[in-house]
Amino acid sequence: MLDTRELGRRPGTQRTKSTSVEAPAGLGIDVLGVPEGSTVDLDLRLEAVMEGVLVTGTATADLEGQCVRCLEPIDERITVDLQELFVYDDDHGAPRGDDEDADVSRLEGDLLDLEPLLRDAVVLALPYQPLCRDDCPGLCVECGARLADDPDHGHEDPIDPRWAALGEVAVAQEVPADRPQD
Repeated sequence: MLDTRELGRRPGTQRTKSTSVEAPAGLGIDVLGVPEGSTVDLDLRLEAVMEGVLVTGTATADLEGQCVRCLEPIDERITVDLQELFVYDDDHGAPRGDDEDADVSRLEGDLLDLEPLLRDAVVLALPYQPLCRDDCPGLCVECGARLADDPDHGHEDPIDPRWAALGEVAVAQEVPADRPQD
């Protein structure tokens, strides 16, 4: 929660605020996210406007996760832009009608909750399928070896089981190298 009392309700009044907060739980996707309790650095500008308080700025946090191709750990830093209008709550807790927009961010008295804004900005900025590098070759589908560690990795071509018996016959009929061929 961020206090906006110092702005008053005078349109045009603005303040800047730099602060660090703890990351909430679940700030990310299944394979990449901001660890819960880690530091999120916020650089914000709060501006009073007619309808409420306009918040703009950036959030910077460390990401942890794994590559979806090779399962190697990913440790990166992300910076996302934030912008949201928090509308004054002038009805003092009175129930809102069904026609009210449920997606409107509201001030709670003089306090504004940045968690939903932060969550939306970070999750939308994350790659859907994070990679350790753009050209990650992934894992071998047969044995699970990391292909980036062994670029020449390969396996013999599998023999079709219908032809396997012919391969055994051919091996049995091979001529030894020291015996002359007919």
